[in-house]
Amino acid sequence: MNPTAPNHSASGQVTFLGAGPGDPGLLTLRAVEALASADVLIADPQVLDVVRVHARAQVDTPLQASTDEASIPAGVPALRDTANLVMAAARAGKRVVRAVSGDPGLDGYVAEEMLACAAEGIVFEVVPGIAAAVGVPAYAGVPLRDAQGTDVRFVDARTADARCWSEVGASDATAVVSTTLDTVAAAAGELVSAGRKPDTPLTVTVAGTTTRQRTWTATLGSVAQVLKAAKVLPSPDGGQPVIAVVGERCAAAQRDRLSWFESKPLFGWRVLVPRTKEQAASLSDQLVSYGAVSHEVPTIAVEPPRTPQQMERAVKGLVTGRYEWIAFTSVNAVKAVREKFEEYGLDARAFAGIKVAAVGEQTAKALVAFGVKPDLVPSGEQSAAGLLEDWPPYDPVFDPIDRVFLPRADIATETLVAGLIELGWEVDDVTAYRTVRASPPPAETREAIKGGGFDAVLFTSSSTVRNLVGIAGKPHNVTVIACIGPATAKTAEEHGLRVDVMSPEPSVHKLAEALADFGAARRDAAIEAGDPVTRPSERRPGSRRRARS
Repeated sequence: MNPTAPNHSASGQVTFLGAGPGDPGLLTLRAVEALASADVLIADPQVLDVVRVHARAQVDTPLQASTDEASIPAGVPALRDTANLVMAAARAGKRVVRAVSGDPGLDGYVAEEMLACAAEGIVFEVVPGIAAAVGVPAYAGVPLRDAQGTDVRFVDARTADARCWSEVGASDATAVVSTTLDTVAAAAGELVSAGRKPDTPLTVTVAGTTTRQRTWTATLGSVAQVLKAAKVLPSPDGGQPVIAVVGERCAAAQRDRLSWFESKPLFGWRVLVPRTKEQAASLSDQLVSYGAVSHEVPTIAVEPPRTPQQMERAVKGLVTGRYEWIAFTSVNAVKAVREKFEEYGLDARAFAGIKVAAVGEQTAKALVAFGVKPDLVPSGEQSAAGLLEDWPPYDPVFDPIDRVFLPRADIATETLVAGLIELGWEVDDVTAYRTVRASPPPAETREAIKGGGFDAVLFTSSSTVRNLVGIAGKPHNVTVIACIGPATAKTAEEHGLRVDVMSPEPSVHKLAEALADFGAARRDAAIEAGDPVTRPSERRPGSRRRARS
């Protein structure tokens, strides 16, 4: 028997898991491991999307637990009943994960559930998470301690009594106050009444560790006026949680230099990525690293060729030694050949003795994942023209076979075929897949595209321009248009779009990098002019009034 395997014979076990303050990247490795083996997932609504992505597809989610009873719809069990759900699943021999925002011991109200498990002898464990009171100041650029070792006090304004305020107010410790946007001024007043000076600096951070994060610097005496001047209050969203950090030595005055998160070049930008779903993933990850919120809209669907016989003959020709070279110009071409291989029960060993060329980093990576290392990748421009620059001419002495297999899209240009023929090669130009226009995105997305709800859109080919405009309409004129190259830019301009950013080379990652440079320059210009840093979408009429805090 494997001692590490879960024992479901009698009763299950429960993992009380801290999901952190909001950034999905703050989940611990142990948390991800526990989620991957969960049978039942019971999560606070604000972290459900953060944790569910790491759970199995068949995981049971009987209740999205809430820490705010007022927000629970009628007929749904309140938090005090969550313990019953946890216990029922554990008694049934299930492995239960109970996920809470922040840390279970500091932010979560799960002690009652832990005690219930202990009372029945149900095995449980606690996976700590990054507490909001610790993680949010770090993302706001506000260190809680200095070299002199400042004391730090954590205060929950909802439960703090007069004695708590008195003790914190009478000390010079850094106070980390968990409160809400519309009560932060009252908490500041409590500290002033207890002895803190009104000119004591503080920071207020809302939606910490997410791309909606905003931080204001003020003093205990001026925080109400600062929030009012920023048009944050009064607001219907005044009940949202905030973390306020109070203290002379908590580096609030240095936040302009320490604010690493909110100063990312594309912080909070909604960037539209109109590509196929498979191609968008790595690009979206890069955009997130720049602080953007990536929104993927497939504009191109990839389908098999209408007549598969040509592709079938070519793949069989690979096995029988018909070709000297095979050239892949896209990830989709690799995928099409790989799927045909799997259909015939073949694997990467069928490429033995065949030279393989690839255009682009992602195409090369797809081949390596298949088990094939490319023999030729363009040393310069990652395009058909770049590949031809490095492709060797046919030499009847050294090349026993003069034929090249070129699997590609039905709408591909003839540049590569013509160039290879000119170099003396025979080319089997085979349609490996078809690209067709995808279905229109949801109405909400279409309205955001046409109404200026996106800050930028990345066009990676002329077809993405044509297809996006065709299925969703033309992007609003406040939206930053970024194009991968001159041909794509020309198509965008033909559709009445103003091109703001051009990639220095035909690479999706260089395109994202160019957009980040554009965002950084835009941010620096606003700061130098003494203007507030805003997103492009905030320039459209009425957007400031509707913008979320």
